[in-house]
Amino acid sequence: MKFPPIDKQLALIERGVAEIVPQDALIEKLRKAEKTCEPLVVKLGCDPSRPDLHLGHSVVLRKLRQFQDIGHQAVLIVGDFTGMIGDPSGRSQERPALTVEETRENGRSYFEQASRILDPERTRIVYNSEWLENLSFSDVIQLAGKYTVARMLERDDFEKRYRFGEPIGIHEFLYPLAQAQDSVAIRADIELGGTDQKFNLLVGRAVQQSEKMEPQVCIMMPILPGTDGVEKMSKSLDNYIGISEPPGEIYGKTLSIPDDLIYPWFELATNVPTEELPAIEAAAKREPRNTKHRLAWTIASMYHGDDAADNARNHFEKTVIQGGMPENMESVRFAVDEGPRMGILDLMTRTGLTRSNGEARRLITQHAVSIDGEKISDVRLEVDVHAGPSFVIKAGKRRFVRILREKEDAS
Repeated sequence: MKFPPIDKQLALIERGVAEIVPQDALIEKLRKAEKTCEPLVVKLGCDPSRPDLHLGHSVVLRKLRQFQDIGHQAVLIVGDFTGMIGDPSGRSQERPALTVEETRENGRSYFEQASRILDPERTRIVYNSEWLENLSFSDVIQLAGKYTVARMLERDDFEKRYRFGEPIGIHEFLYPLAQAQDSVAIRADIELGGTDQKFNLLVGRAVQQSEKMEPQVCIMMPILPGTDGVEKMSKSLDNYIGISEPPGEIYGKTLSIPDDLIYPWFELATNVPTEELPAIEAAAKREPRNTKHRLAWTIASMYHGDDAADNARNHFEKTVIQGGMPENMESVRFAVDEGPRMGILDLMTRTGLTRSNGEARRLITQHAVSIDGEKISDVRLEVDVHAGPSFVIKAGKRRFVRILREKEDAS
């Protein structure tokens, strides 16, 4: 296997990275790979409790793809076994455990979405139950003996919970040890993770050393801020952009971010060549509006293609900038046996305008919903979905649906 020159590999690997531990060991590993013509084993653990991927998850997945592009072996570990424990990182309380069936199903969904970023033909996917469920109780005791309680309590989230009297399950101490055993099992040269995973990654180094293995290099990526520019991107905070979302949603949501996120999003969440980043950083300060449109187009194109990104831009210009309605609006007709009237919350969710009644309620209270141009303020409104002419519901700035009544067609 022939690799690019080490300086070119380093330039790509170091792009957007928050920390590499230890830096000199990474260079040594790259030299060794060059000498032996053997690719490095680059590990990324997948948390199967969160199967819906957003741009925040894409940051570390993109780094794994960069390792693939320069010839190294990507190993995606689905934590179907550790998912039954639950990663305590960043948790102020004990995390609910999942069943094996739930972790497996979530793992499949994760990989399907991750394949939008990774090259699936060059990705080795494994489940850590392959080695963890076969450990005997004696094996677990030996593994637990490789780390101390004092070291565990150095971890911020454990230390805070202990200080405030919040319960910490013994099984939670086993999570970083089990994840470390993953690194032993696949003989990882490098492990990737967010900065919130630093403790877990360093435990992997310690356990590998105890097994007389060359310890992995830990590469930590920054946590991508959400669309609000304040909190980290999170589905629960509704400040996320899902990588599977329609291109129009991706485009419009990206335009909503604060100007100071334009450059870091370009650096961490796009394929824009590294040599173009300085010019983009300058443009983001000089003309943020146009640069943000470029960012929105770039992200939409990455996940849906250039044509879809063009359509998203045109749709945004017509529906938001020009205040018009899209020509090819989705149309929905409800069966007569469903009854004549339907609550506005159910109507919005069932037509796909919103993902839940809660989201529909929030949009209405924000005065972001209208029927045929008339703002809706009553979340208890009931709408006749059968009698009279068709009507158009608009949610937010970019979502439209036409409700057809009786025998009308979509034209």
